[in-house]
Amino acid sequence: MKVPKLAIFNREHEIVTPPSIEQAALRSDRFRLERESDWRRLEGILARLEKGRLRTLPDEDLLALPALYRMAASSLAVARETSLDAATLSYLESLVQRAWFQVYGPRYGLFAWMRKFLGGQLSRAIRAIWLDICIALFVMVAGAVTGWLLVAQDTEWYFRLVPGQFTDSRVPGASREVLLDTLKVEESASGLSAFAAQLFTNNAGVSILAFALGFAFGIPSLMLLVHNMAVLGAMLWLYNSQGLAWEFAAWLSVHGTTELFAILLAGAAGMHIGRKMAFPGTQSILAAAAQSGQRAAQVMVGVVMMLIFAALLEAFPRQLAGTEARATIGIFMLLFWAAYFFFYGRETTLKSGTAP
Repeated sequence: MKVPKLAIFNREHEIVTPPSIEQAALRSDRFRLERESDWRRLEGILARLEKGRLRTLPDEDLLALPALYRMAASSLAVARETSLDAATLSYLESLVQRAWFQVYGPRYGLFAWMRKFLGGQLSRAIRAIWLDICIALFVMVAGAVTGWLLVAQDTEWYFRLVPGQFTDSRVPGASREVLLDTLKVEESASGLSAFAAQLFTNNAGVSILAFALGFAFGIPSLMLLVHNMAVLGAMLWLYNSQGLAWEFAAWLSVHGTTELFAILLAGAAGMHIGRKMAFPGTQSILAAAAQSGQRAAQVMVGVVMMLIFAALLEAFPRQLAGTEARATIGIFMLLFWAAYFFFYGRETTLKSGTAP
């Protein structure tokens, strides 16, 4: 017979369990009996929720769920601290994990979340920062006008504003034919997927930077928007000087109405956080930053989606379509985003009584 290492013998040479083990088992049993009814109740509630039978759950059980979860979590902490038996620990760990997902876990799957997010949540978040959007739009227009006027007065400003990768042949003094060649229609889409990935990376970097700089009370975001739009204004002046303003605008509009909208929203989202931190009103600074940050994060998810779509438009329709088709796509996208952001989901907002 195999004798346990901790076993001892009495005078009749019978195996006797040491007192310490008996006490531990007794303590574990007492601990479980004192709380087992609550554990069983919690387990029953979780079983119904996991089977999707929420409607059959009594109101008192639903209201008791958070308290039962905290009680089970406390029991688990005590069980670990006092080194109770492995079966009790395993049971409590499983119970607490299941309860956590029901109390704090996501309520929607990916597709359900996407349907809810795109079905009005994003547009409502964007309408909530309308003041910041107006400020950012004014700054962007002012930046483009400033870039145009600076280059019109002194062409040296063109080389100070426009990045080097855009000044290969697109420079002041270039002929109409040279500039028109940069807007030509490609014969195939070969290699454009890599171009799309590069453009997405660049545009995403600008948008994220505009958003991140908003934490410094929004001022650096405004400066970044001014600089980027000054580049656009300088290039508009260049093509206009050779009578190609319409062709350049059409070439740019395919992706520009989506990309510039995304950059506008990113800058406005960052500025929204900075503005709320600078002027929190009756809230504390931390509370204002948390509330505005949650709203801005929703906007930034939409910005990333827009940038992915803009990169595809920039790499394929813009390169393969003619001037009229480019302008048509650009105008359509402008109307689509404006309608979606500022009108879609408004009826749902009014019905629910939530401020847009």
